[in-house]
Amino acid sequence: MSSSNYYKLPLIDGLEALDAVNYNTPFPFHFHPTYNISLVYEGVFETKLSDKSVSALKGTILVTNPHEIHANPCVKADARSFFTFYLTADFFEYANGLKNLQFKEKVIHDDLIFAELHQVSLKIKSGHVGNSYEKQLTDVLKMMVLTHGTIADEHGHEKITAMFDNYLDETHFEKFSLQDAANQLGLDKFKFLRLFKFQTGLTPNNYLILKKIEKSKIMLADGAHLLGVAIDLGFYDTAHFCKHFKKFTGTSPIAYQSSV
Repeated sequence: MSSSNYYKLPLIDGLEALDAVNYNTPFPFHFHPTYNISLVYEGVFETKLSDKSVSALKGTILVTNPHEIHANPCVKADARSFFTFYLTADFFEYANGLKNLQFKEKVIHDDLIFAELHQVSLKIKSGHVGNSYEKQLTDVLKMMVLTHGTIADEHGHEKITAMFDNYLDETHFEKFSLQDAANQLGLDKFKFLRLFKFQTGLTPNNYLILKKIEKSKIMLADGAHLLGVAIDLGFYDTAHFCKHFKKFTGTSPIAYQSSV
């Protein structure tokens, strides 16, 4: 039986985590502002990147970098169980003194690091009180950076350009118009679509949905009502909002809100 639990903790610069058991729902192409570090417990956790596909087997660690466009395909019969840590770039910079840290090795085979991260995940799932696992997690991530990390050329990976980012930050989600966006940037509509996909790896529609989901997390953490969040962000209703929230995060907005 499939289940998932989301954790939001006041440690490690706002650590978030997802515990998924027998999870058989695919994640569409998306990105996170965080490093995603997943411990694979059962099944095969697949990731599609822009240039390749990788498969993480039981006992391995699957990693994606901030703003790295990826999808996680899955068929109903191939459920997988995993635990994912969502960690900010600021934390890695603070803990290791490194900027532009990248993990080029998407699937890491390291029994020691896996075991240490597993111990931290058990403490999180048990509701362990105190910050003892903050130091434990910091230490194991330092080891992971030293053995598997690298410093990337900051111009060598995909980034959302300031032009699009500024425009979308100033745009009300429910009023977004593809034609208006193209006009404001002085582009033909179809050229805007091609350029947007080239720069972000996503269609404008999926990018905006991701923006909505990130905004909804803040609203839910502040105690906003589910219906109010859905309406304010331009979803048809709560069911429509819940469907997209779980599609991109792996958990329901109600479960996310209760974890805060």
